[in-house]
Amino acid sequence: MDRKIAKEFLHIRDWLKRAGDIVDHGRDAYQDNPLLQEAGDSLMMKLGEAAGRLARANVEPPEGVLWTDAIANRNWLIHQYDEIDRALTWETLANDLASWRAALAGTFADAEASLNPGA
Repeated sequence: MDRKIAKEFLHIRDWLKRAGDIVDHGRDAYQDNPLLQEAGDSLMMKLGEAAGRLARANVEPPEGVLWTDAIANRNWLIHQYDEIDRALTWETLANDLASWRAALAGTFADAEASLNPGA
C-alpha cells in the first residue's frame, strides 16, 4: 500500500476510535454536552476530508463504506452548521461510523503493516 494512502487510513482508524469514545459516553451525555457534539462534528469533517482524498486517489472503499456519504456529510456540517440535527449526528457516530470501523479493519491492518513492516 502506498505510504500516503496508508497514513490516510491510519488517520481514519484513529478518528473512528475517537468517535467510538464519544459514543461510549452515551446518547444523553452527547445530547447534553456541546463539547462532545463539536468533537463529533470535527471528527466527521475530518473523515469526510480523508474520504475525499482517497476518492481522488481512486482508492475504492470496502463494502459498507461510501466515500460519497462521508464527503456529503462533511460538506453539510461545514456549510449548514446552523441546521445540524443532533439526533442524526448521533446516529452517524453510533451506527454508521461503528460499521465503518468493522468494514475497514482489514484495511487498517494492511496500512499498519505497510508503514511498519515486520512489526
